[in-house]
Amino acid sequence: MKAIRIHEYGNADVLRYEDVDIPSISEDDLLIRVVATSVNPVDWKIRESWLKEIVPHRLPLTLGWDVSGIVEAVGKQVAYFKVGDIVYSRPDLSQNGCYAEYVAVRASEVAPRPTTVSHIEAASLPLTGITAWESIITVGQIDSGQRVLIHAASGGVGCLAVQLAKWRGAHVIATTSASNRRMVESLGADEVIDYRSASFKEIVRHVDLVFDTIGGQVQEDSWSVLKPGGILVSIVSPPSAERANRYGVRSGFVFIQPNAEILRQLAALVEAGTIRPIIGAEFALKHARKAHELSQSGRATGKIVLYVGQP
Repeated sequence: MKAIRIHEYGNADVLRYEDVDIPSISEDDLLIRVVATSVNPVDWKIRESWLKEIVPHRLPLTLGWDVSGIVEAVGKQVAYFKVGDIVYSRPDLSQNGCYAEYVAVRASEVAPRPTTVSHIEAASLPLTGITAWESIITVGQIDSGQRVLIHAASGGVGCLAVQLAKWRGAHVIATTSASNRRMVESLGADEVIDYRSASFKEIVRHVDLVFDTIGGQVQEDSWSVLKPGGILVSIVSPPSAERANRYGVRSGFVFIQPNAEILRQLAALVEAGTIRPIIGAEFALKHARKAHELSQSGRATGKIVLYVGQP
């Protein structure tokens, strides 16, 4: 089969499109024929060795931890999937990934794909969907009538976070560029701030939750807009507990694990028309280098998806 692998850490030049063996499966695995996968920042962070102390890998490594595809083989201990099932997953980050024509995934990490969207759209959902869910709902515990500020709302995670917060009944304030205002408003944002022309810390006050997808100065400036007892949740770097105490608020950090139950709930929301995937760019698998470069540029809107095979 064809796969994109790295044999050494480095820039996008280390990505190799090559022939590798179809993976074997253990008794609790599924072999999934990959129709589509997607590119997430964690992919190029691993490629550049940022996370090798947290998630050690043995090289060569197949990247990519989103998949939408079709079950080709079922492990002996798997009772709830069969060959031909259409599924999606965010697999274990420590295993070989999904930039390949086939991937072996633990059955416990897999859920039925939403029936109302394509493989391309479904492949954009698992990692970002679990991340947004864990941040907005599990950790942030946002509820009806509360106010939430979502940074980089036009990004892959931000698009879903806006929709999940609106589903929960929150008042959503979003930061993005002026060119993405209409798209973010269409997802349900009640207020949109163009970060290039205005400072959110001069405009926003008394929010229950800040969702930080940027880090750095944006995270630092976010403390002051929280109401007492509010929470700053980041997916970039753990917010300072000392800062939280100083402002009389709380902090949270999200680094997700596979979660098939959340994927099942996301599928139900997609099928009900409550949330929708936003695809910003599509590339063939062999053009993964261009996809990585776009992701690292910070200019992508929505998700970047890799088309791998026929549905």
